[in-house]
Amino acid sequence: MEAAEQTMTSWDGTELFYRAWLPNGKRTEKALLLFHRGHEHSGRWRETVDALGLEDFAIFAWDARGHGRSPGERGAARDLTDVIKDVEAFVRHISKSQDIALENMIILAHSLAAVTVGAWVHDYAPPIRALVLATAAFEVKLYIPLAIPALRLQQKTIGAGKVTSYVRAKMLTHDPIEAARYEADPLIFRQIAINVLLDLHDTARRLLADAGAIYVPTLMLAAGRDWVVSLDAQREFFNRLSSPVKRMHVFPAMYHSIFHEKDRAQVIERLREFVVERFAQPPFAVSLRAADKYGHTWEEFEKLRLRGGPQFLAIKAALKIGGRLSKGIDLGWRSGFDSGRSLDYVYENRAQGSSRLGKFIDSNYLNSIGWRGIRQRKVNLEKALREVIEKLHADGQAVRILDIAAGAGRYVLETMRALAEIPMSATLLDNQLQNIDAARALAAEFGLENVAVEEGDAFDRAALAALTPRATIGIVSGLYELFPSNDAVLESLGGLAAALEPGGYLIYTNQPWHPQLEFIARVLRNREGERWIMRRRTTAEIDELVRTAGFEKCAMEIDRWGMFTVAIARRALS
Repeated sequence: MEAAEQTMTSWDGTELFYRAWLPNGKRTEKALLLFHRGHEHSGRWRETVDALGLEDFAIFAWDARGHGRSPGERGAARDLTDVIKDVEAFVRHISKSQDIALENMIILAHSLAAVTVGAWVHDYAPPIRALVLATAAFEVKLYIPLAIPALRLQQKTIGAGKVTSYVRAKMLTHDPIEAARYEADPLIFRQIAINVLLDLHDTARRLLADAGAIYVPTLMLAAGRDWVVSLDAQREFFNRLSSPVKRMHVFPAMYHSIFHEKDRAQVIERLREFVVERFAQPPFAVSLRAADKYGHTWEEFEKLRLRGGPQFLAIKAALKIGGRLSKGIDLGWRSGFDSGRSLDYVYENRAQGSSRLGKFIDSNYLNSIGWRGIRQRKVNLEKALREVIEKLHADGQAVRILDIAAGAGRYVLETMRALAEIPMSATLLDNQLQNIDAARALAAEFGLENVAVEEGDAFDRAALAALTPRATIGIVSGLYELFPSNDAVLESLGGLAAALEPGGYLIYTNQPWHPQLEFIARVLRNREGERWIMRRRTTAEIDELVRTAGFEKCAMEIDRWGMFTVAIARRALS
């Protein structure tokens, strides 16, 4: 098959280049998407495509931003999140333009791309047919002691910069012809931006820690004499995968670039076998409806319920002392670190304390990774709400907002004030009087008249279903993350579905990952005065619950740390 050269518009308007190998004269419903290794480009896949001989497949390979014929500074990006969002945009573009369902796509990612594509699968939970990770860069061999801390220090003190790869062609392949081609290729470069390298390192560590969240059928291809990435890290990821169908093949004599090695026919054979086998079987789907009763996140939750070590008692005592000086910490101890009042304080993000030391402590508290993620969640939430409001208004539909656990309602009320030219109304529910009072006061401060703030139970299905008139936008933010039971969440979602007009939109949040989960469970208290123990829901799990309630997911945003998602779903029209 000859490659057609095409471009697609990514999420931020960037035009990315890609190659498409399409079956001659016939339409296909099967696709293989190829993601090249670092420093390279889509043209390097040509011989692999020919050798695979998948004549009834459509095959696509992109040039990542900053690579090959795609625009952008070579080896650079604002952060890795941009590249992960590019993956989502590229896959959705292929699905829409070629009319191929994600269930009929197999994704192959090589080396550094295995980290970005792995993060996409983990964070977005796309229903793809299968995943292939080749010489995955879950741990890059940097060879210089303390290289990562040194790069962090350089980025913090000097600023953005690049590092040049030590890897030469002879370290990638035993094939002298392929090595010469690599060295002579004008589209291959050796630099990578420091921020991208650090993001890759951090994202890889997150994926290693939470590979159990991935259930997609997976094939891993690894090299036994890899100078570039760690084989042990790849084995660790493979062993932790929850995928019921998973295989790992290690080619003992090969170097890193296995698709350009002397004996690459072995690699092609393994890959082709897996691809053909996966399409000989129906799409594989694991139900996570009972993930609150067994499995990856349930086991983690049960461990968090156990008593922690003495070090956490010391940390808790120190934080109690800090609460005497820091307003934010004091508020957390008094009202709960998960309370609406605490979140409103975090959103305000203004350090306050009884002294300079108190303000310093408060500043560090507000700058913790969890609260930074919460503030980004608010940004993403407001963006999603604005988009849905503007779409409904453009379509000539009424804008009626229902937030079933509004807290102080800041993100809704601020968005309403910002879009004052669009007629809309809002009903804000909460079960705590202090939050109801705060929301009413904020609505009055903003001069918003079409806002009703009422007491309500977000898990009372019948009460939600009885609300009139029915809303066109439903919001549930920061709530389900606090409750481990899926039965309770389904009751709430069922009530929300009944409270929304057919075709109405649901905006919902989730917490698929949090690096401070144990600290929170061992040290902090919730609004009920109990230990703040949370069970994470994978994106696949929450999406299944939303789908069960009668919604279809349309879009999703996630912060750069992979902690909090904001998704938009639409209620079925009938």
